[in-house]
Amino acid sequence: MAPEDDDRIGVLVVDDHAVVRRGLMAFLDSEPELEVVGTASGGTQALDLIERLDAEGRRPQVVVMDLKMAPVDGIEATRRIRARYAEVEVVVLTSFAEDDRVHSALEAGASGYLLKDADADEIVAAIRAAHRGELQLDPAVARRLMSSLRVGGRDDMTAELTARELEVLALVGEGRANKEIATELEISERTARTHVSNILRKLGLGSRTQAALWAVREGLVDSGRDTGYSAAP
Repeated sequence: MAPEDDDRIGVLVVDDHAVVRRGLMAFLDSEPELEVVGTASGGTQALDLIERLDAEGRRPQVVVMDLKMAPVDGIEATRRIRARYAEVEVVVLTSFAEDDRVHSALEAGASGYLLKDADADEIVAAIRAAHRGELQLDPAVARRLMSSLRVGGRDDMTAELTARELEVLALVGEGRANKEIATELEISERTARTHVSNILRKLGLGSRTQAALWAVREGLVDSGRDTGYSAAP
């Protein structure tokens, strides 16, 4: 639940370095739209704190998450948070840009992936984007992720998809949720979910995020429309 006294975005900062937590808290709290509702030094502490804040009616809306922590790392913490609190978004802030970490974080449910050399404004923009339900990636991470998706001609790949699945994939690329896709195409939400699962299987992709990025890369999304995917400036 958002803070009761205003409409600011509640943010939880998770990092095992105290100086990083203090720095993030200082500049995030200086933003009028944001409120740091707590900090944690690791994944276990973050989960416990969210549970306590939730009981107090102050559950954060966005978590800024480091990855390299012990005993529960940021990827596993993200997975647990998203499984328990589906409406809580997670923005990863890390020093690591390796493909396997990026894929694992996004598959765990992260809504953003930034490197620690990002400007403060980029971190704030990523938090706001996550709160809007958008995906925001560091430009270098976005380029590597795009190129790591299965390589193949568009005709070869899309030949496996039905016309309806192509429609669904385009809407996934625009950042639409299953409920929105169902409304747009006048189908049930369950059918929309089935289409998305079939698309992932046919394209050999591991997550909805990868499908969205694939749709953008392959030009299935109208460049003149706003999408739920953006790379940080």
